Amino acid sequence: MRKELEANWNLIDFNLDEPVPLFTCVPEGARVGVLEFPSVRGGRMPWPESWLEMLDLKYWVAIAPELPANGTRAAQLISRYCSDFHTLPVDSQRISMALGHLWGMAAIIEPASSFVHDDYQNLALLGDSQAIRHVRSLLQRFSTTLEPVLISGESSTGKEAAARFLHSHSARAAGPLVTINCAALPTSLTQSELFGYEKGAFTSALSCRQGRLEQADGGSLVFSGINELKPEQQSIILRFLEESQIERVGGSAQITVDCRIITTTSEPLPDLVALGRFRSDVYFRLGSLEVKLPPLRDRREDILTLARSLLEALPQGANPKRLSKEAKKCLLSHSWPGNLQELQNRLRQGWLLSERSVIQASDLGFSPPGSGADALSSLSLKEFRDRADRQALLCSLQLANHNMSEAARLLKVSRASLYRLLDRHNSNPLNHPADKKPDPKGD
Repeated sequence: MRKELEANWNLIDFNLDEPVPLFTCVPEGARVGVLEFPSVRGGRMPWPESWLEMLDLKYWVAIAPELPANGTRAAQLISRYCSDFHTLPVDSQRISMALGHLWGMAAIIEPASSFVHDDYQNLALLGDSQAIRHVRSLLQRFSTTLEPVLISGESSTGKEAAARFLHSHSARAAGPLVTINCAALPTSLTQSELFGYEKGAFTSALSCRQGRLEQADGGSLVFSGINELKPEQQSIILRFLEESQIERVGGSAQITVDCRIITTTSEPLPDLVALGRFRSDVYFRLGSLEVKLPPLRDRREDILTLARSLLEALPQGANPKRLSKEAKKCLLSHSWPGNLQELQNRLRQGWLLSERSVIQASDLGFSPPGSGADALSSLSLKEFRDRADRQALLCSLQLANHNMSEAARLLKVSRASLYRLLDRHNSNPLNHPADKKPDPKGD
């Protein structure tokens, strides 16, 4: 069966007996998966729910030796996550047709929520201000070389978009673009996640696994938020930066990795070096070329262009929504401590709250003149960001009709992260009827 499927499908294997790794490379465009049960009468499989939530595919097809009995764990998993079920021996033509049908259904459904992916990161480099034109010019020039590039800027200024631009316009565009979220990388897992491991390297290493660095071979590697790395983690990546070689945990072979290094930081690395929080030898290997992204307050000429593009990316009915004159004035005069993320959050809120085709300043969360708006200037950056987080939670829940999986997808976070955000901001999903485990045919 596998040989016949490989002729038409790109197959990637995951061992659900293993703990869910911190990072997993799922190809863009993956929509369907096959969930294979070695047995339906027990067996290990301690992690399937975590794997299935993390992989976040539209549809799953189950394969098992026999029909599972009602109430068994296998039956619960199949009814909760799978849209089709086959018993061994499997007819390869039947399962290929089932996968093709589900893949097509997922492709049809996707455009309905495609606006979610047209977020500010895809629009961050738009505009005609001198500041953003200078950024585009630097990115264009730096994309012709394979030297390391450091992208710096405040949070939500479009560093991810700049990194994608460098990769897609480089000689490595056909290769993989692998991003490592440094803030989410525990010190104890740094070596195994970055370098990979050999089978038997530790108790749960049941098979050999490539690390994130090796996965980037032939393409580009992005260290996102490298300012978050602890000094001991910086030491771990130093040899790779010097020699472009790695050694898997539990192995002895030297593996050469040929990739272009891109790093992003929300704090100036020279300042961190001076404070002793960042190794100077790591900095000098990363910062030979630097692009500094301007905050939104320094490119006010672009605000209305960005706002119009973000609104156009939202679903439009017979009467597309537009901004009132007062709303435009508020957008232009606001200080934007949350940068592009705050702009996106306010526009989504306005799109939801406006009852007519014209979005008013109050729909965007701005107070009328003389109503105490000046008091906002006393808020700290953390308080502004907390407000933006709360607005994002409200908008995502309303857009998703309180379906938690869809809300998490809108925010591009896991369900666990969404629940943590709700708990942190004391937000209540209101026990909405849609807040139930999603039907695999509808999620």
